[in-house]
Amino acid sequence: MSDRVARARTAARRRPRDVERTRGDIIAAATAEFAEKGLSGARVDEIAARTRTTKPAIYYHFGSKEGLYTAVLEAAYGGIRDVEQALRLEELPPREAMRRLVEVTFDYHAAHPEWVRLVSVENIHEARHIAGSAAIAERNAAVIAILQALLVRGEREGVFRAGVDPVNLHLMISSLCFYRVSNRHTWGAIFGRDLAAPEHAAAQRQMAVEAVLRYLQPDAGQGIGSCGS
Repeated sequence: MSDRVARARTAARRRPRDVERTRGDIIAAATAEFAEKGLSGARVDEIAARTRTTKPAIYYHFGSKEGLYTAVLEAAYGGIRDVEQALRLEELPPREAMRRLVEVTFDYHAAHPEWVRLVSVENIHEARHIAGSAAIAERNAAVIAILQALLVRGEREGVFRAGVDPVNLHLMISSLCFYRVSNRHTWGAIFGRDLAAPEHAAAQRQMAVEAVLRYLQPDAGQGIGSCGS
């Protein structure tokens, strides 16, 4: 084999890795730009300047600014879903697994304010960009499946009450973790409390866990209307 052929084959093997690395770099830069300025305010030129690529290269990989924005959202949703999948909750008792899921969800939101901002931006746009994303639909269906499996196990073992809708439970967990990040600035201005301060964050984390676990207690449904409606 000639050196030229060997180099060509080596380059061919590296090319997919280089493409993925380039796409990853662009998405990382675009995540910061979109989270900071929203879809309307973000500029592709600025995203290119944050990376070692060019504006035409960005359009080559993602087609348009909106295509890049959708890819950023897919990556953002995929990040938290990857963390959930890695927990191996099926190996833990139901209450311990639920506690772990709430804790990790809380920690992820706290550590990724850019993720919270991106979700807020997409809600301003009425979810137009994620509505047609099969990747986002599939990844988010996975967390509902995780919750459903946990609820079934917990009900079977007598530690969770019956009839809990996993989508409503996901809403509850997400709300407890999301609001304190999305509204931390207005909350601080109005109440003079830094929600990210370690002592407050620890108390909020424990409150989120206790709220979910108490809601799921077998006797918690007494006097509460149907949670599946």
